[in-house]
Amino acid sequence: MRSALIVSLPLVAGLFSGCLEHPVKKVSYDKTQVDDETVNVQINKDVDILFVIDNSGSMADEQALLSKNFQAFISVLEDPKVEANYRIGITTTDSGNPLCKQAQTTPEAGKLVLSSCLDRMALGDFTFNMDDYGYACSDYCKLDDAMLTDRIKPTETQYSDGEAEPRRWIERIEGTTNLPDDVTSVEAFQCFGPQGVSGCGMESHLESMYRALLQANRADSPTNYGFLRDQAILSVVFITDELDCSYNPKFGEVFTTNKIFWADPDDPQATSAVCFNAGVKCEGAGPIYDRCVSANYGIDGAVDVPDEEAVLQPLSKYIDFLQTIEDEKKMRQADQEVLVALIAGVPPGYERGDADIVYQDSDDPEFQSSFGIGAGCQLPNPNDPDAPQTAVPPVREREFAEAFQVGGERNLFSICQDDYSEALREIAKKLEAQIRPACMPQCVKDIDPSTPVLDPSCVLAQINTAEGTREELPPCEEVGGEWVTPAGATACFAELIDRGSQTDSELDNMDPYCVGEGFNLEFKLVRTGPAPAGTTIQATCELSQNPKQDCPML
Repeated sequence: MRSALIVSLPLVAGLFSGCLEHPVKKVSYDKTQVDDETVNVQINKDVDILFVIDNSGSMADEQALLSKNFQAFISVLEDPKVEANYRIGITTTDSGNPLCKQAQTTPEAGKLVLSSCLDRMALGDFTFNMDDYGYACSDYCKLDDAMLTDRIKPTETQYSDGEAEPRRWIERIEGTTNLPDDVTSVEAFQCFGPQGVSGCGMESHLESMYRALLQANRADSPTNYGFLRDQAILSVVFITDELDCSYNPKFGEVFTTNKIFWADPDDPQATSAVCFNAGVKCEGAGPIYDRCVSANYGIDGAVDVPDEEAVLQPLSKYIDFLQTIEDEKKMRQADQEVLVALIAGVPPGYERGDADIVYQDSDDPEFQSSFGIGAGCQLPNPNDPDAPQTAVPPVREREFAEAFQVGGERNLFSICQDDYSEALREIAKKLEAQIRPACMPQCVKDIDPSTPVLDPSCVLAQINTAEGTREELPPCEEVGGEWVTPAGATACFAELIDRGSQTDSELDNMDPYCVGEGFNLEFKLVRTGPAPAGTTIQATCELSQNPKQDCPML
């Protein structure tokens, strides 16, 4: 009797890397046979990345640096060893505030933005207090909407039922982008990324993220619907020099008439100090505090009120929301994590633990009145030593990011630097670490023990549940040091069996993850284009009669 393991690989989209979930039942072994078994495999090469970019008046230099250094981020995702199928969506920190006139700041409220900053320059998006900050766009962007946005290629989503149309994000699937043929993802981001300096100065980082992801699953959202993929790794990246001010609309008066959280009740209007005073409590007498943490304040100034009475949206709203998304993803892949990263007002070296945030009142009365706390980091200004670049410590955003910390590693980087390359590279590296190879979860039989490596017997079939079809895939061919599809085929599979310099070829090398876990086979799937919607892959392999001997580490 031929003993086999059938493996289902859902939503495969090309040369895949996946992580195997636990079997639905245990495999029983005896001296004569192995039970057949179906094991689900979650393909983990898809990555959805949401950038929430501060577009308030102080962010021109930071947006320019983001464009200048973005190659470091993309290089990780497009590395031949990674080849992530990524989507990049962009929104701003402007979700509106009673202090900001919507006709002037035009809040995005989480809508994805995909327009060239050159065109938005003409609309005044890069003007603040009558000063022109167009260099934040034009230093690196050379493509206007006619050359870029108007030429975005139509693509499908998992909800589009085969309907392709232009989307409001950058995507690269199986090496093919939705961009014009002569435009790279870096060039596109250098035009799409800079969001200008005309946004509301009461930044709502967390509310903008919340609305962006909420709209991604709403069919009535023409900008965001379909952005999130069920099986994709999700990452949220905030770029900001201030703290979160996501407010509860029921209590908008704290920015206009109720001055209980104002730095000075005699001020003509509220400052960003309201965001600190209404959402953060510090321990210690000051001016240097032991620590500062997020807190719920009521309309009368009382602290630690219930969530529904907090004048700023409670942090739990956003943590619970993103945790729900993560929990849903873990149902498909048990070890998948949602990643949250910040480039914000923490000191350089914070991510490595070389420095910590010091919470202290500012020596500058104007700064203290503006923000309610001293700077979290500073960057010297060679052109004006008396006016260093400063950023406010991100208390609420920091705690939010820490709620999704992986392995105790800080994913927070200082915005007070003149080069973001390392920060962007490290953020992308943490995404790469979530991508898992497609290891075979059980011990596969070696049908020719006379050779030094495993000789498996496996059949892979492509299943299209929508069309009710099943198609067996051919093995890939090795041509010029690469796996390629045979002539006439749109997909093929390769079996990786070298667990450590057993063959001269590098093509059949198993990923160290699979080797370390004790697996003896890894799959790769190669496609000539994206997989049709509703496609899964089934792998049927003959299993070892003696797994303890053949796979002692498994």
